[in-house]
Amino acid sequence: MDRSDFRIEICAGSVESCAVAQQGGADRVELCAALPEGGTTPSIGMIRRAREVTSIGLNVIIRPRGGDFLYTDSEIRQMEYDIYAAQDAGADGLVFGALTEDGDMDERAMTVLMTAAGDLPVTFHRAFDHCRDPFGTLDKIIQYGCCRILTSGCMPTAQAGTGLIADLVKRAAGRLSIMPGCGVSSKNIAAIAAATGAREFHFSAKAPVPSLMRFRREEVAMGNESDPYARTGADINEVASAVKALLDC
Repeated sequence: MDRSDFRIEICAGSVESCAVAQQGGADRVELCAALPEGGTTPSIGMIRRAREVTSIGLNVIIRPRGGDFLYTDSEIRQMEYDIYAAQDAGADGLVFGALTEDGDMDERAMTVLMTAAGDLPVTFHRAFDHCRDPFGTLDKIIQYGCCRILTSGCMPTAQAGTGLIADLVKRAAGRLSIMPGCGVSSKNIAAIAAATGAREFHFSAKAPVPSLMRFRREEVAMGNESDPYARTGADINEVASAVKALLDC
């Protein structure tokens, strides 16, 4: 596959991971806070600093909390404000989605959010994987002007969901991009590409990042983590290996 045939997006939970993604050859990052919750809106400081250290595409997730994708009026207004702030901080694109209680795309919420997004390209995120009717929702998302859907094919991983992803790629017919995500790695990215016909791929390339602290009170946790000093970040070798795997397929 030629390099111009595909795009790699790294789900980055830190500014450091954004820099690593760029160094490894990624085309774009999706900047998130709270990755263990599936990603929430990052701080303005995080967005601004990520913009300073990277020249690749910078997409910012707009998600007020973890959990479901059924949002209150107050949460939708919060998301609207976050969209304006992300635009001002230098975002190249936005990532969001909203559902009704019955698992359909929330047209009222999406109207507000897409209007706020203006000319910035929008990815409808993995809220899609919780929708009731994938093909009907795909058509609605296209109608609302999103340029991309991030999906695992409504399965626990993108590799398990390749059948639906392939059908979505065919149904979209170039009207938007279908981007597999969840469980994608350098080991399976070429197989997912071959099985689905997708040309954009999303993954975190995460690996443990050792703490530099010498003095530690490991019995004192800051949250519910078992190791208060543990963290993860994007691994440059995993990003580069995924690029190579696609080039070789």
